[in-house]
Amino acid sequence: MILHENPSDAELRRILAKSMTIAVVGCSDREERDSYRIARFLQERGHRIVPINPSCSSILGEPCYARLDLVPSDRRIDMINVFRKPKFVYQHLGEAIARGVAVAWLQLDVIDHDAAQMAVAAGCTVIMDRCVAIEYRRLFPSS
Repeated sequence: MILHENPSDAELRRILAKSMTIAVVGCSDREERDSYRIARFLQERGHRIVPINPSCSSILGEPCYARLDLVPSDRRIDMINVFRKPKFVYQHLGEAIARGVAVAWLQLDVIDHDAAQMAVAAGCTVIMDRCVAIEYRRLFPSS
């Protein structure tokens, strides 16, 4: 199912509540970057993050991996949250499909319709051009 055009609040709530381990693709170790702040936000709400960045060994106390396909296979990943330029999305969604990741969330301005269609055809739910933290705050205001 592709949800990038108009996902229901109920579907977004379900995805966010169910996705306990989130690979943050393009996660930065710099506190001023959105990817760092949103990864920390997710951690503070009980999610486990798996940072993906080839330039870092750890971020926010979690081991960092250069690519999604290098994360040990025994580490379940429920969702990827992509902070990369659109030209890299196809590669990342291909890695997510290979791992059996259920949800791909592409941040604001991260848009690749071809990659999204590929992921949907493989059974992945895709949220595109939305900020996970904005949606989280809107849907779970007390958290």
